Amino acid sequence: MNGGMRSFGLLEDGRSVEAITLGSDDGVQVEVLTYGAIIRRLVVPARGNRRDVVLHFDRLEHYERDRAYVGPVVGRFGNRIAHGRFALDGVMHQVTVNEGANHLHGGALGFSKRLWRALEVRGDRVLLALHSPDREEGYPGNLDATIELTTNADSLKVRIGARSDAPTPVNLTYHPYFNLAGDFRTPATAHCLRIPASHYLPIGAGLIPTGEIAPVSGSTFDFRLSRRLEPPPPNSHPQLALAGGYDHCWVLDDGADCSCELVSPARDLTMSIRGSGPGLQFYNGQFLARAHPRLGSGVILEPQGLPNAMNEPRFPDAILRPGETYRAEIEYQFSS
Repeated sequence: MNGGMRSFGLLEDGRSVEAITLGSDDGVQVEVLTYGAIIRRLVVPARGNRRDVVLHFDRLEHYERDRAYVGPVVGRFGNRIAHGRFALDGVMHQVTVNEGANHLHGGALGFSKRLWRALEVRGDRVLLALHSPDREEGYPGNLDATIELTTNADSLKVRIGARSDAPTPVNLTYHPYFNLAGDFRTPATAHCLRIPASHYLPIGAGLIPTGEIAPVSGSTFDFRLSRRLEPPPPNSHPQLALAGGYDHCWVLDDGADCSCELVSPARDLTMSIRGSGPGLQFYNGQFLARAHPRLGSGVILEPQGLPNAMNEPRFPDAILRPGETYRAEIEYQFSS
């Protein structure tokens, strides 16, 4: 990939989208779009070669039409909110319902369909910004968000910040589909995965957590030791039947060394993800081919806060208040 900034085309409404490439030819390189802050390309050193590790489209129009969230930041609240409703300081709020009866990844458009501004660009760093007005998708408060991406020899670091003038839920994370094999046709389920989590969140209808924080011990949800991530048949476990495979949030152990570790099918490339959130959403990509049959196979691994947290008293608070700064960090580190 060539460094710097280039045009990636025009949106249907005529606005221009830029592609910004960071990093060096012998280290980690990332291409990020100003549309959706999308991580379009992530190229890493692997056994003396260079390897693409995230699924991507060639044209902007595919990103505009995409509903599988291929590579963007998701928010104002990533993951799901039951019925799109939550009470905040005694007031009931209704946000956009865009996945059955529930709210997903910020709503009908959300941050993944917004045009971000590039405030600063240099060889290994970009700073993007977005203003989300009060009542956008139903959320209270004017919110200003920033995303800083920085590359070095073996990692991509992401720092996310936000401030609001009224109390509002915030849960921002990235949604790339990973495939470390070097060939996106290789099933992502052939990778090995480790998640240092002794508990996960069982789901009910609509993939909404039930509120239970369940132990993984003795179940197919135990990834504390690295193993092939391919799920058993959905009919082997009621939780797998509800999601068609894995699409759950794990609650990371205190002192966990990472959020997860993904190893390529040939065991020649490892990605460690470290996130500041207490949860990790793992989706094995079972429905991606329905939306994009030619895109390839990928797996989603999202460090984040816990889904539907505003409606679950046992979950960590997800409300950003005036005078506070929301901060989230994700680091993708590679070794071969």
